[in-house]
Amino acid sequence: MRRICCSIIIFLALALVAARSETFKLNNNESITGEVLISSANDSGVQIKVGDGKYERVPWGNFSQEDLKKFKENKKLEPLVEPYIEITQEEKIQRTEVPRKAPPRLELPPKQSLLGALAGSLPGVFVLLVLWAGSIYAGYEVHLFRGHPLPLVCGVSAVLPIIGPIIFLSLPTKVKSLDAEEEAAGAGDYAPAGTVAAAAAAAASADVNPMLDEKVAHPSGLHLAHQAEEKSSIPKPTTFQRGQFTFNRRFFETKFPGFFGTIKREADRDMVLVIKSPRGQHVGQRITRIASNDLHIEERQGAATHEVQIHFQEIQEIILKHKDT
Repeated sequence: MRRICCSIIIFLALALVAARSETFKLNNNESITGEVLISSANDSGVQIKVGDGKYERVPWGNFSQEDLKKFKENKKLEPLVEPYIEITQEEKIQRTEVPRKAPPRLELPPKQSLLGALAGSLPGVFVLLVLWAGSIYAGYEVHLFRGHPLPLVCGVSAVLPIIGPIIFLSLPTKVKSLDAEEEAAGAGDYAPAGTVAAAAAAAASADVNPMLDEKVAHPSGLHLAHQAEEKSSIPKPTTFQRGQFTFNRRFFETKFPGFFGTIKREADRDMVLVIKSPRGQHVGQRITRIASNDLHIEERQGAATHEVQIHFQEIQEIILKHKDT
């Protein structure tokens, strides 16, 4: 009985060991059978018990892809074997595929007219009120410009904003006149004939601008004096100041060409140049010489004349005037 029991125990142990041992295919077309010692697994590989007291360490890279995928099912071995598992093209596509999601879109407001959209919000109502008030004010300005009745213009501008002021602005200006003929007709029963004729004449002259008719008095009582003013033959002086003009050779040649000749033209015969500088004021009859930096003018002192040299940088002001001014 003891022998039978020992045999049974040995058989069960061998069966248990055979059940725990597995056969692994390696990449070099070899295979290894044994029990995987999970506790010995690390980054370099795992030990396999191939017999009593015999162990063999196998690197992860030597296992086949099927065995590596089996090892991956174990949570402890998954992070160790995952770098050695080859990923197929389909799996790459699945992992790198970006899910397409429609972006959130704002809902479009319902279609409606411009006035309806403005009236549907508080800022829009404020804009409409500003436009309405501006139209009435525009009607008031048109009333002042065209002379039409104020209640009529402002009323139409309030009912027809923007359009109302344009209508009255397009109409001709209304001239205010005293309808003396109707007043004279109303008083014809007791007024003499001369009064009626005078009223008619006053009505006829009411539309005439008093500023254009010499016979009609100005409404304010002021009279226009028509005096013949004698036009002076002496031209007004012309002033050229530093800062407004650049005094150089080109300036004198373009502004005063008549002062370079010995004999002046008729228009420049009585004209003189008054040149002001820090050294004083020089009255020149003509320009005798001119260079890039200075000029010489002929200045009269009594009965004699002499030349005066003036640098362009010293000139502060030039006055072109008549000698009798």
